[in-house]
Amino acid sequence: MKNKISALLLGTALAFAASGAAFAQDKTIKIGVLTDNSGLYSDLGGAGSTLAAQMAVEDSGLAAKGWKVDVISADHQNKPDIATNIARQWIDVEKVDIFMDVLNSGVALAVNNLVKEKNSIMINTGAATSDLTNAQCSPNTIHWVYDTFMLANSTGQALVKAGGDTWFFLTADYAFGAALERDTTAVVLKSGGKVIGGVKHPLNTADFSSFLLQAQASKAKIIGMANAGGDTTNTIKQASEFGIVAGGQKLAGLLLFITDVHSLGLKVAQGLNFTETFYWDLNDGTRAFSKRFSERMKNKAQPSMVQAGVYSGLLHYFKALEAMGGNPHDGAKVVAKMKELPTDDALFGKGSIRVDGRKIHPAYLFEVKKPEESKGPWDYYKLVGTTPGDQAFRPLSESACPLVKK
Repeated sequence: MKNKISALLLGTALAFAASGAAFAQDKTIKIGVLTDNSGLYSDLGGAGSTLAAQMAVEDSGLAAKGWKVDVISADHQNKPDIATNIARQWIDVEKVDIFMDVLNSGVALAVNNLVKEKNSIMINTGAATSDLTNAQCSPNTIHWVYDTFMLANSTGQALVKAGGDTWFFLTADYAFGAALERDTTAVVLKSGGKVIGGVKHPLNTADFSSFLLQAQASKAKIIGMANAGGDTTNTIKQASEFGIVAGGQKLAGLLLFITDVHSLGLKVAQGLNFTETFYWDLNDGTRAFSKRFSERMKNKAQPSMVQAGVYSGLLHYFKALEAMGGNPHDGAKVVAKMKELPTDDALFGKGSIRVDGRKIHPAYLFEVKKPEESKGPWDYYKLVGTTPGDQAFRPLSESACPLVKK
């Protein structure tokens, strides 16, 4: 009997050892870039996000170390149901390990639930809603680049302090717009300002005239644009036609990307204040990466902060897998390892990932240059101020994330 028990224990131990060895030798990774390839956010994510993922794979040096890494991409069309169907197919059939980009807050919140259910991983660089690290936080999701709390905290606070104490919101009518208006309203009120009105518009709107007329009639000093991408550029162009800024009101670009400024041109965009966490011309490291990125883009565009985040997030993911000795294909376990390790790359500098999944790094308040101040293509920003990472994002003491122990 003793011999049988010993043999059984030895067999079990050998089985565990074999499974451990198999894990240590598993060096396969499949990356899914789930993004907007054809809609109003395609310039700031889209093909550029897929390119950033490919560059991260190349720069990681994993291939030379025996790893096999595949990158696939799909267009979610800014529809949560389509995104969820793609994500489920990717996990169940394609065996995708990690979702990158995931633009659009409605899409991100839907995919966030599936990723947790399936124990996969999402590094979200595209969606803005701060709920991803607050009430809807998950042990499988990291929010890498920016969020609505940070945008409100930086841009909203700065504008109220500069005298913009009455606000009217022009808001995209879905999860992102609601979160951005909510977070900015809280900052405006806390800073001593007040909100005197607002109007919601459908996603991907062509005609903003009725919404802008309401904003103009409000006499608010600040018209807060709680929208993004093509909606923001259309708002700004049409506001210029209505003479809103010339009439004394100021447009607040609560979420503006370099691709938006490029689309608008400096003549229209000059003077706009907004917050980003990455700019191609910030330092030698950002310039070196952006030069390589731009050379490979069909339109020679500089990277947006969303695309830069894809590159940065994947490099840290690879670092965690190498530290683990292989890919366990266990999302929560890998994310836990990513949180243990400090972040450090040429695009976002040194940082960390908090227990709630919030990636911490500085936020920069920029102003768009006047045409005569620009020294060449894509030279659009001047730095107004920097908010340290530990001050830019929602404090853990105010978090509703279940992962945060009070």
